[in-house]
Amino acid sequence: MDVELLPHVGVASFRIGMHFDEAMAAAREWGTVANSPDERPPGKFVVSHEEFRFTFVLIFRQDEFLNSIEVSRFRNENADVRVLLEGLDVFRTPHEELQQQLEQRGHPVEENDLGFDGLPDLNIILANTSSYEYPMDEEGDPLYYDYVLVSDRITP
Repeated sequence: MDVELLPHVGVASFRIGMHFDEAMAAAREWGTVANSPDERPPGKFVVSHEEFRFTFVLIFRQDEFLNSIEVSRFRNENADVRVLLEGLDVFRTPHEELQQQLEQRGHPVEENDLGFDGLPDLNIILANTSSYEYPMDEEGDPLYYDYVLVSDRITP
């Protein structure tokens, strides 16, 4: 299964600007939604895909429209899933190689001291935020990103 990151648009079937009710209908097709039936935005709503053990977090504004989507790397290393940005697998391509390929495509990567790498022209943030034991390089640093944020805007 391929999950497309669509800059300025959304992730998979989730669209930035989508109303809460429409997003919840789409979320049920992807997995289990962690919220009570009467809970409404603003806030974060977690969609868990059980088979691949990965999550989407849908972030809604007060007006109940989706403005950001977080995607966390699958915990099942054998999962038949790819999270793609312009055809590049963001969770299986070593982060340094991914940065180079994105920069070659004209997307400057802004690194910060907190470990978040921004793609300001795409309104995307890439990071390794997990303590889960994903593959490491020879120095013991995470080899891949494990988190992506696609948003309607990224503020410094």
